[in-house]
Amino acid sequence: MTFNDLNLIEPILRALGEEGYTTPTPIQQQAIPQVLEGHDLLGVAQTGTGKTAAFSVPILQILHQTAQAQKGGQGPRGRIRCLVLTPTRELAIQIGESFKAYGRHLPQLRSTVIFGGVGQNPQVAALQRGVEILVATPGRLLDLMNQGYVHLQHLEVFVLDEADRMLDMGFIHDIKRILPKLPAGRQSLFFSATMPQAIKELSATILRPNPVQVAVTPVSSTADTVTQSVFLVDKADKPALLRHVLKDPAIKRVLVFTRTKHGANKVTETLEKAQITAEAIHGNKSQNHRQRALSNFKAGTTRVLVATDIAARGIDVDELTHVINYEVPNEPETYVHRIGRTGRAGAFGTAFTFVEEEERAYLQDIQKLIRKQLDVDKGHPYSSTSVAPVSLHGNERIVRPKGPAGRPAREGRGGPGGGGGRSGGAPRQGSASSSRPASGGGERSGSGRPASAGGGARSGGRSSWRGGQSGSGQGRSY
Repeated sequence: MTFNDLNLIEPILRALGEEGYTTPTPIQQQAIPQVLEGHDLLGVAQTGTGKTAAFSVPILQILHQTAQAQKGGQGPRGRIRCLVLTPTRELAIQIGESFKAYGRHLPQLRSTVIFGGVGQNPQVAALQRGVEILVATPGRLLDLMNQGYVHLQHLEVFVLDEADRMLDMGFIHDIKRILPKLPAGRQSLFFSATMPQAIKELSATILRPNPVQVAVTPVSSTADTVTQSVFLVDKADKPALLRHVLKDPAIKRVLVFTRTKHGANKVTETLEKAQITAEAIHGNKSQNHRQRALSNFKAGTTRVLVATDIAARGIDVDELTHVINYEVPNEPETYVHRIGRTGRAGAFGTAFTFVEEEERAYLQDIQKLIRKQLDVDKGHPYSSTSVAPVSLHGNERIVRPKGPAGRPAREGRGGPGGGGGRSGGAPRQGSASSSRPASGGGERSGSGRPASAGGGARSGGRSSWRGGQSGSGQGRSY
């Protein structure tokens, strides 16, 4: 299947081609037709599966065709017709960039991004000029709504992205304050990497009954294009080992992961003392610092970006050759997502994992998940004799560390998740299935969008689809 098979209009197909995308990922194959038909959608998918294009592409087409159907193609401009809520500034910016990229040949559809932690004046100016698509973090959206700068009475499509992260970051109350301001006749798209009970309940208040469901299967494998190595090392020697590894001039740009914000700061300080350009990105850093650090890393002026998993979620850096797990993640799926940031689009990448004694249990979990024995690199000067290798097929009962870092994986982490990087010319890769549940609930009623709000490829109907298909806040933002 190609994007040509999804009934997309020529301006969008041309933009996708210019971005180098020809083959839709599984979630895009399943979601795009359903969104175009006007269905509400519940997507269970991680960042990195192509879900941004799965909603931004059909939304652009919906808004374009609706405007074409009104007043001879001269529909009202400057009204907010689509709202996308996302938890972090970084994700908001990337979603905004996607709308601009895929809609570059639809100049009548203007978009802007608003988020907290920075001055509001430029954002207000963009709103006053008029936009059709608004991407926002919850806190700043509420602020500007309360000041009278944002009006949502003409909204046609609402997207809630990263709902479980919204819950983790304390944004659910803000969202519940925003929802009553949205028109009842809107189309709603709801995305979450996991579905704990609180998220299920939230989705029922947002989506119409019986939404289309699209799920990306749990990530459990790593790309063959990524070479993976384990370094057994005493905890005290990790800083020296990192400096040693970075002596290799072939490592021109590397993403280093830590489990904690404090750890990210310590690693950055260690590297700076060694005259290695490094910056940290995590929730305690200001919005401006995080964006500047990411821009410097992408431009190559910063060699090492040190990040926590939450702060790095959604970050996409082209031509990233190396990922280093300075601290082993305590959830094995996180390992797959971390190293999936390299070795993309057919390129080769390298992932190093530094394992100290207390992290052996995490290594055991990782090897079981990916069903692979990771090679141990013994050719470095800090190889530990006190940290034993971990056998994939062994029966060793490894004692887990106590405290937050050693907590077991949260319930539901084995459920549908996303994964992987680009492959086969697609914006993202994953494996998805879509189905309609036997029953559903929601506070809103109604089987479709009012006829006047529809147009083009959307039928507005909800009964013709048979399902069962399968296929491959400001201040608080991280």
